[in-house]
Order: sequence, then C-alpha cells, then structure tokens
Amino acid sequence: MERKSAAGSIRNKERSKKKFLDAVGKILKTKGYAGLKVNDIAATAGVDKKMIYTYFGGINGLMDEYIRSKDYWSNVTTEKMAPDLESGGRLFTEAMLLEQFDYVFKNKEVQKLLLWRLSESRKSLTKMTNMQEENGEGLFKFIIEPHFGERTQDFRAVTAIIISGLYYLNMYSSVNGSIFCGIDLSTEEGRDKIKKAVSFLIDQTYENL
Repeated sequence: MERKSAAGSIRNKERSKKKFLDAVGKILKTKGYAGLKVNDIAATAGVDKKMIYTYFGGINGLMDEYIRSKDYWSNVTTEKMAPDLESGGRLFTEAMLLEQFDYVFKNKEVQKLLLWRLSESRKSLTKMTNMQEENGEGLFKFIIEPHFGERTQDFRAVTAIIISGLYYLNMYSSVNGSIFCGIDLSTEEGRDKIKKAVSFLIDQTYENL
C-alpha cells in the first residue's frame, strides 16, 4: 500500500507541475508576460498557489522550468550531433535551423518568450540565453571547430545572422503582418522559399569558408 501511495503522490505532483507549466503558457499567450502573477497562475492551473513554492521554490523556479521546456536551442543536445561528424556539421546545422524555423512558427508561447526576452531583463530569461550559448558551444566545439579551424568565428557570424533572422521573420509574421520582402510567410510556399534560402546559405558557407 505504501508503494502505491508513494507512486500516486509522485503522479499527483507531476500532474500539478504540468498544470502550472500549462497555465504559464496559457497566460503568456492570452495576456502576455505582464499577466504572469502567482495568483493568476494558480487560478488558471486550478492548484493551490502554495504548491508553486513546494514544487518550484517560487515563481522564478517555475519560470526557469517553463522556459527551459519551451526554448528550442536549450533542448538541442550533443547526442544529436554525433552522426554528423563526417559532413563537418553541414547536415546537422541545416536540419536544426530548418527545425527552429518551423518550431517557432508553430509555437506562439515561444514567440512570446522571445519578445519578452527583448523587452525585459529577468534572471529566467538570462538563463535561457546562457543555456542556448552553452548548447551552441557543444555544436561548435565538437563538430564545427574541427572542420573550420581558424575560420570558425566566421561560421559563427553566419549562423548568428541566420538564427536571429529566422526568429525575427517568425515574430514579424505573427505580430505585424505576413509579407516580408514580398514573401508571404504565412503560406507554405513562402516559408519554403525561406528554407531553401537557408539551405543555400549553409551550402555556400561550407563551400567558401
């Protein structure tokens, strides 16, 4: 009976944690980051607000876990990099960039997080940035640097422009309109043109650096 009770307690905890994380996402999408207050999160989750402190140590811990779960680059691991050593990271880099483009486009919560990060200084958002950089270093150190050597910094510059550009295009099409440089980013055809451009840029970078 004790084992069953312990297992049930763990399941209840995980369910409650998920309700809190889902509540953060719902509020972020509907009210924006200004609506992320302890009482509102608890009311939306339908769970006693005390549990935020019990499970996450407070609102900052809850936000840390939510951001970590949603951020694309923070969840890219070195395990995904291993099969791509022979191409010098070309296939991996292209695949990750195209996945990022689609992931942000489909995930309104992530778009709100990106806008939030540009609008406010917050420890949770700084951690998000730092985690992205740490994971990015894994890519550069294990795959890119051995391939490009002293030109690695040039490759970093190219990918910085591509990644930030893809973020911007998704946020722009979501907030202010879908047409950018005459390309309709809301259509499959328009987004496919962006993807082909990304592939072209990666191919040219590998060929010419």
